[in-house]
Amino acid sequence: MARRTKKVHSTGRFGVRYGARLRKDVRRIEATSKGLHRCPRCRLVAVKRKSVGIWECRKCNYMFTGGAWEPITDSGRRINRTARQIEERKGEI
Repeated sequence: MARRTKKVHSTGRFGVRYGARLRKDVRRIEATSKGLHRCPRCRLVAVKRKSVGIWECRKCNYMFTGGAWEPITDSGRRINRTARQIEERKGEI
């Protein structure tokens, strides 16, 4: 018997319930949260989610906080960029 979740992947467990848009959102969120990500310290793709907002690199055991579904959120990137620019300006003076 063939598997019936080829298109819907992990959201096949919902069947036809909850609507297509919500199932697509759940599929996207689960793919990002359960996949591997790049470590900010050792730059290797080995970061897994331990719990909501807590991420750990499997190679260097670096544990850090981030977003609920992804290790570095858009607002976190923006804050890091701003902090880096401030540090560069301090160095110029």
